[in-house]
Amino acid sequence: MASTRLTRTNSGSATLVTKGTISLWFKMTDTLTGGSDRWLIGQYTDSNAHFYIYLRNDQSIGFYQKEGGSTQFSYISTKKFRDTSAWYHLVLAWDTSVSTATDRTKIYINGERITSWATQTNIPQNYGLRIADARAQYIGGVSGYGTHFDGLMSHVYYADGTQYEPTVFGSTDATTGEWKINTSPSFTPGNHGFTILKDGNTITDQSTNSNDWSLQSGTLTNTKDCPSNVFCTLNNLISTVPTAGTNSGTTGTFTNGNLTWTSTNAVWNSRGSGNMFVDTGKFYWETKMNTGGDFNAYIGISPTTTVHEYFDGTMKKAGNFGYYKSGTKMIGTSASSYGDAWVAGDIIGTALDATNSKLYFSKNGVWQNSGDPTSGSTGTGAIPIDANTLYTPRCTIHNMGMSFNFGTGFFGTTAITTNSNNGYAGAEGASKFNYSVPTGYSALNTKGLNQ
Repeated sequence: MASTRLTRTNSGSATLVTKGTISLWFKMTDTLTGGSDRWLIGQYTDSNAHFYIYLRNDQSIGFYQKEGGSTQFSYISTKKFRDTSAWYHLVLAWDTSVSTATDRTKIYINGERITSWATQTNIPQNYGLRIADARAQYIGGVSGYGTHFDGLMSHVYYADGTQYEPTVFGSTDATTGEWKINTSPSFTPGNHGFTILKDGNTITDQSTNSNDWSLQSGTLTNTKDCPSNVFCTLNNLISTVPTAGTNSGTTGTFTNGNLTWTSTNAVWNSRGSGNMFVDTGKFYWETKMNTGGDFNAYIGISPTTTVHEYFDGTMKKAGNFGYYKSGTKMIGTSASSYGDAWVAGDIIGTALDATNSKLYFSKNGVWQNSGDPTSGSTGTGAIPIDANTLYTPRCTIHNMGMSFNFGTGFFGTTAITTNSNNGYAGAEGASKFNYSVPTGYSALNTKGLNQ
């Protein structure tokens, strides 16, 4: 997150300052527009001497080094990076001894080399990168510099003295064509090289070196969301606070990796929705209401046909299904008696059986309306939903906030501690929930989607 920064200081001589490789995976939690740039990794001495890789507030990516107040190299991509639901793999591989200026640095995103630059100032031949020197290095930002990364990072590697291809750290999936992570790459780290955040949130060097990092500020959160298992989050591109009778409005506040959605708007209801859709399979997630709100607070699902649309005060719309704070259920535009009312601090479990077109809700682990999510086509206590329809999680809030746990193991910044701090996993085996998951239900993540 934006307040979390790491640091370490290189000591001794680098293996080779003119050659090396940085590989890291990152997931953004905002669209970068209108705010500060986002620092990923680099070295900072002062405003006249630094090197950094950063996400720019125009949604491009940049690479920059200054020495003695003069720019040594600068690259700003024409390609934009807007997807807050995906993990990106970045590789910077350099060998400044080569004669062709454009080949001294090679930069890849998801295995593809970036060759189109809005700005391109090539590094001088035989010039070293400051990250290789015996100086303090930083990940996530530098205190007081104002360019702090807001998001997640994983599998951060540095090879001092060797230029590697991105295929050392990832590969193209033969079935989907997507770029996927190599979780155990084989590479020579060199004197200053390291491996951190490889499996979890450890910043102790996991390479053959002992180049450990330190936490400069913030908190290191060990989320289940990672490059090899991407989780659903709220979609900050379409969740809005609508103005009267329109489909537009001012967005609310997204925090905690787009898993907490907050609105202080006291006039209009704010709607939020997920970024993964399903039309078959069985999926489970949990939602915790924070403070405030009124009877219009709503948790449910929406189809693709209405996910962008404005709803009235009770979010009535054909095709939507949900459970209101007052205890009623909503089927399309009709409300009726269903279960218990809920208040701030309650945890609502949602079990979506898209295969059998059934929907169930629990309150603090108790299934409402005597529901049984394992009853299949019988649908004991279920809310019937439309078949052959793509659905995503949905909520409405009014002067309040909600935190979602799609299996990452947190409500906001609060870690799940049930079941001896282990929580409960979905059927896919790579998630962490507060309550026991119904048999056969998976988390809404890539492993669950591929069950």
